[in-house]
Amino acid sequence: MLEGRQRHDWSIASSCLSVVANLHRDPKRTRSFKPSDFDPFAHHARQRPITVPVSVLKDVFIDGRLPAVTPAVAKEDG
Repeated sequence: MLEGRQRHDWSIASSCLSVVANLHRDPKRTRSFKPSDFDPFAHHARQRPITVPVSVLKDVFIDGRLPAVTPAVAKEDG
């Protein structure tokens, strides 16, 4: 029950904070803020780490060369 109350209170506070932040922002320089930007209970999507074989790490750190970008890796980055 306590967590539900905290979520409710933070949803109200984060809405107010986003309104105040959007009033004082420069629209040419920054994006508009959403209430989830200020809500500690909002779930942020986490990116999955990119997995590469050990040979790529050897190329980068020992040989000093950059690996060739494959379409699968380029798709995960973008």
